[in-house]
Amino acid sequence: MHAIRLHAFGPAENLTYEETEDPVPGPGQVRIAVEAAGVHLLDTAIREGMQGPLPALPELPTIPGREVAGRVESLGEGVAHLWLGKRVVAHLGFAPGGYAELAVTDVDRVHEIPAGLDAAEAVAMIGTGRTTMGILQFAELGPDSVAVIPAAAGGIGTLLVQYAKNAGATVIGLAGGPEKVARVEANGADLAVDYKDPSWPDKVRAHLGGRRATVVFDGVGGEAARHSTELLGPGGRHIVFGWSGEGLHDGQPYLVEGVSEQVLGPVMMQKAGGPDPVRTLELRALAEAAAGRLTPAVHRFPLPEAAAAHRALETRGTTGKVVLEP
Repeated sequence: MHAIRLHAFGPAENLTYEETEDPVPGPGQVRIAVEAAGVHLLDTAIREGMQGPLPALPELPTIPGREVAGRVESLGEGVAHLWLGKRVVAHLGFAPGGYAELAVTDVDRVHEIPAGLDAAEAVAMIGTGRTTMGILQFAELGPDSVAVIPAAAGGIGTLLVQYAKNAGATVIGLAGGPEKVARVEANGADLAVDYKDPSWPDKVRAHLGGRRATVVFDGVGGEAARHSTELLGPGGRHIVFGWSGEGLHDGQPYLVEGVSEQVLGPVMMQKAGGPDPVRTLELRALAEAAAGRLTPAVHRFPLPEAAAAHRALETRGTTGKVVLEP
């Protein structure tokens, strides 16, 4: 098979497209003919040699990537024959191996792809969609809600806009540059503004006509977060799930005492509960997509262009979930 391999930690150029041995499914595993592999910001950190939340860095050489979708083409011992030929999507957990034409994973991690979703959309929903479902556990949205969403053209932002609109909320979407603002408008936001324009908070206040925001969904931090929280009314909530934006103070999130709540991965999982909270959130995300209520934004790259995908992701040059397609 062909795959992207990393022989040394470092820049994106270290990702090379090579021919390598086919993986063999072990007991309880399936082998997937990959149609789409998810690219995550964590992948870029691992590529640089940062351990992050992983128990350890992968041994080199490695095939990066932890999200795949495609068709089951081989079964390991003990796997029911009914899985053979099914279109599936899976998060590989801490095991790498996604950036390839073939990938192996435990059958317990696999979901059948709902009809109507392509492989790239399915990957987006079990990754970005799962995180979105985790974030939404902390906010009850309804017709009286006014939601401010920084990075509204991104993968999570796109889904938050759709979910909030489906709940009847008034949605204010922030994005950087005219092209991304246009995407937010087309996605259904009541108002889309360019956060690079210093007057954007005044435009939001004029649009709301005296109403105040009830919730800010913040994965950006910095100045965008500061101005967004200033739009909140009494009892408003600032839900923080990341801080990737410009203007950060010492690389830390922007927090307001009594207003801000950090809802990072472990907190999301605790809230989801159950024996397998990750799978619970994945199933919720796939169900929303299958019902047509959520449609992920996808930014596609050919598998051999994995280095370009990493560079684009690191420089905020992508819109939506980044996927590689063999």
